[in-house]
Order: sequence, then C-alpha cells, then structure tokens
Amino acid sequence: MKFGVITFPGSNCDQDMVYVLETIMGQQVEKLWHKDHDLKGCEFIVLPGGFSYGDYLRSGAIAQFSPIMKEVIEFAKNGGYVFGVCNGFQILCESGLLPGTLQHNNNRQFICKNVHLRTESVNSLITRNIAEGSVLKIPIAHGEGNYYDSKEAIQKLEDNKQVLFRYSSADGEVNDQSNPNGAVNNIAGICNVQRNVFGMMPHPERAADANLGNEDGRVIFESILSEVLA
Repeated sequence: MKFGVITFPGSNCDQDMVYVLETIMGQQVEKLWHKDHDLKGCEFIVLPGGFSYGDYLRSGAIAQFSPIMKEVIEFAKNGGYVFGVCNGFQILCESGLLPGTLQHNNNRQFICKNVHLRTESVNSLITRNIAEGSVLKIPIAHGEGNYYDSKEAIQKLEDNKQVLFRYSSADGEVNDQSNPNGAVNNIAGICNVQRNVFGMMPHPERAADANLGNEDGRVIFESILSEVLA
C-alpha cells in the first residue's frame, strides 16, 4: 500500500510517521511537501504532528490553506482515506474534513506524557482490529488538544459512533481525572460521517516500536493494513 505523509513548515513528527509506516510496517511511503499539487498516486494520506506554521495564528489554521490541502480535500470527498495525528487532527478540523475544533488545554499549558485511551467504536478503518473497550497507552504532546463542538454536534457524533477514542484511566474508566486537556466527553479521536477521515490527538507513531518499550499504537497501523489489504 502506498502511504503519503505530508510535511508542512513546522512539522516535527513526519519522519517518525514515515519510519513506522516504512520500517516497522513495511509499506511504501511517499513524502509529500505542502506546496505539492499532486498526491502522487498515494492510497492513504497522513497529516502528521508538529507545529505547522509555528501555530502562530491558531493550530492548523494556516496549514489548511497550503496548496496540497486542495488535493487532500478532493481526495477525501471522493472516499480516500485521510488520517491526521495531533496537529494533523487540528488541520483536518480547520479544513472542515472533520467536525469541531481543538482549543487550548484547560490548564493553558503544553502537555507531554503518556495517557490511556479507551476504544469506543470498532466501526472504522483505524480501530477494526481493536476490541471495543480496549485501553491503549499512547503519548500526547500538545497545547491545543481540548476538543470542542456544540452540544447538538457532539450528540450527533455520539449517536453516529464517530467517537473512536476517549481519554480514560488505565482500567478504562472515563472521568475528569483521566482527561488531560478538558476535551468535551473526554474525546481523543473521531472520524467523519463517511468514516474515511480520522483524527486523534495522541501519537500512535510514538508507541509502535519495541525499542521504545511501548507498542500499543502499532495496533492502529495493523488495523489499517489488515482492512485495506484484505
């Protein structure tokens, strides 16, 4: 399978994502530049984490206007798979490919630590190999990860089972104590209605290598591959 990983000015997790997809998962990877006008035949597009354009306006707000995003939006509208992690999630929300927005963490500080995620829905490409209710330990690293939308929009997300991951305790309990950033309903990851665009704040690519002592994130990549290549 051919994955495309986009680099924006300020991306700092693009090479991590390339490494996991290429070296750990053994897939073909095309490195895409934000000024490209061609997705170069990629079958799955990844928007990695980082600080696109320095987050000088609002995380992801400037990157949504990069030339390549016109191609990504068209690709997604035609059913192509797109996955945004951290800053990539923010860009997808800013570009309208995913609902809602990511606000400043409620403590107004940058947070970098391992958190636990409870898998809420197996009805998505990135979660189909994960049992519903399973808890993963995945690191976060963000200053604006507080997911928010209107009460009505959140209810639609919940009703459609578009919430893929929720911040939880190690034993899967969802509460305020396990919510690192104030995200409404402890939401850590979602998909669109069509279930071909996915976004999550935690970094699975930072938990996919045995040398790091944590491979919980690898199951997300295995899920993608098992479904697409089946």
